[in-house]
Amino acid sequence: MTLGTTRTSDNQLTTKPLQGVRFRTGGPPGPVSIATQHLRLLGAEPSEGDLGVVNRTGTDGATVETHLSWSGADSEVCDEATTQAAAGLMFVHGRRDAAPRGLAVDYISTAAGVLGAQGVLAALIGRARGNSVASADVSLDRVALLSISQYLAAACADDDEAGPLAPGGPPFTTADGIRFELEALDVAVWADFWRVMRAPMDAVGKGWRPFQFRYATACAPIPGELHHTAMTRTWAQVQAAAVESGADVCRLHTLTERAEELHHGAESTLPWGLTLGSANPATATRRGRCSTEHPLAGFTVLEAGRRVQAPLAAHLLGLLGATVVRIEPPGGDPLRGMPPTCSDISARWLALNRGKDAVEIDIKSPADRKRLCELATDADVFLHNWAPGKAEQLGLDADTLSAANPGLVYAYTSGWAGRVTGAPMGTDFMVQARTAVGEAARPVDEPPVPSLMTLLDVLGGMLGAEAILAGLLARERSGRGVRVESSLLAAAQLLTAPALNQARDGRAPRRPAGFRHPLPTADGLLTPVDDHAAAAAEHAAQVRALSTDDAVAMLRDRGIVTTAVTTDLTALPTDPRFAGAMTRDEHGAVAVASPWRFR
Repeated sequence: MTLGTTRTSDNQLTTKPLQGVRFRTGGPPGPVSIATQHLRLLGAEPSEGDLGVVNRTGTDGATVETHLSWSGADSEVCDEATTQAAAGLMFVHGRRDAAPRGLAVDYISTAAGVLGAQGVLAALIGRARGNSVASADVSLDRVALLSISQYLAAACADDDEAGPLAPGGPPFTTADGIRFELEALDVAVWADFWRVMRAPMDAVGKGWRPFQFRYATACAPIPGELHHTAMTRTWAQVQAAAVESGADVCRLHTLTERAEELHHGAESTLPWGLTLGSANPATATRRGRCSTEHPLAGFTVLEAGRRVQAPLAAHLLGLLGATVVRIEPPGGDPLRGMPPTCSDISARWLALNRGKDAVEIDIKSPADRKRLCELATDADVFLHNWAPGKAEQLGLDADTLSAANPGLVYAYTSGWAGRVTGAPMGTDFMVQARTAVGEAARPVDEPPVPSLMTLLDVLGGMLGAEAILAGLLARERSGRGVRVESSLLAAAQLLTAPALNQARDGRAPRRPAGFRHPLPTADGLLTPVDDHAAAAAEHAAQVRALSTDDAVAMLRDRGIVTTAVTTDLTALPTDPRFAGAMTRDEHGAVAVASPWRFR
């Protein structure tokens, strides 16, 4: 197989590491379509024949099979709706509304498609290193659990959350009817914004903690006085307050606006960017053999990440066998101690960082920056999600590190990838607001509201890992280092693509009223598979009078597949629907097993 290249619109040389690969895919159509799209973008071409096989056309004539599947052929957890319900996504997404709600986007299918493409890339990297991997399978139920792993770990921790998990949160609404998201990463900025807005300062003080921790809890019980204050100010006044205080605000864009913007603009919609280095192939780093179970064994990843996006990308590479070394500030990552904890270590932190090594580096110190450059010399991957321009300011940019290590895969996971002019701060909820994720994620009978579940941080981290794997495979093919970039914007575009296509074609972009609304039972909730929703709704009155177990059984006898909605995350580790999908680590924290199985 040879490495192919193409030139993008900005004339950058872009790697196609799957050039020459022909593949055949099978499984659930949603995730398979995403995996197929990404494999084609990386240069592979579809082939006629049996489903579920990816062929590598190389000198050994080897093949790699990849299978994407729900939890089992006889399981009631067998599609997007039932997996959202059983794995806790409905519960977490619905926290802000005090009741479980289904995501109107196919979130698990989208994420699983990305991980399916990753499985192929990892398997081919392993084969390039001489192992005998022949199959890369993806379990969609584990993908679902992985997407809520922070919330799951926190719920099952030794102690409780520091504050209440009560409903509520942004967006705010102005006097002239503009709904907007607010971002402030510092309490002083938060306080200054509301001071300029003339909000009651006691409410400002009470609102900071739930606002600050909404990323971790998926809810934000902000005092009503702050919402009332916003409603007394015009959008122009809100924007002026943001400028004066240093806060960021973003009005909620619509799917129609976003579709129009993409149709007429020059903005790229690729999920990642890969640029081949120009170094002599003979100088590139080469590593030893890996194992079939862990195709990245022997690879080293340096991760300078914060929040979710970059740490999750590195965590996925760790699940594939790579040694991950976190770059932490002097004294260690302050989030290690954030409650709730297991053995005095933050359960949320463990969900993304267990098993990683760590080295303390003061990136403000010239001596420590030099030490980091030396570490990068022996690494395969350097990954960060610093603010735009910070790497260049620190002298830790791609040019600098690649000069010392021509075989380095330099990875940047950003918010906007420099694609949107005048974009606000590149955080999850701001990107959701700007790209209309909040409208796509809710059916037409619910107001457009960005989810307080970190949809884009998680999906963006998955895209980051995929880009890195593509870069590593490109390096195996060419011997050269690669620069890769992924973004929250790309995650939003991938997630909203079906809705944007409908809007572009003049069709209603949102799912119908009641889409993925759970049905109440006498003691809980249940959700039917998407194809059986209408039939299940006809039995709503009977279902309401029965226990959840009895209602599921009654509907099954009528040929209607449903499952109970998880409303207690602490029950998931022992839930028979997810047998073998979770364990406890050495700290006692819940750990989601790898979504891949290599054979």
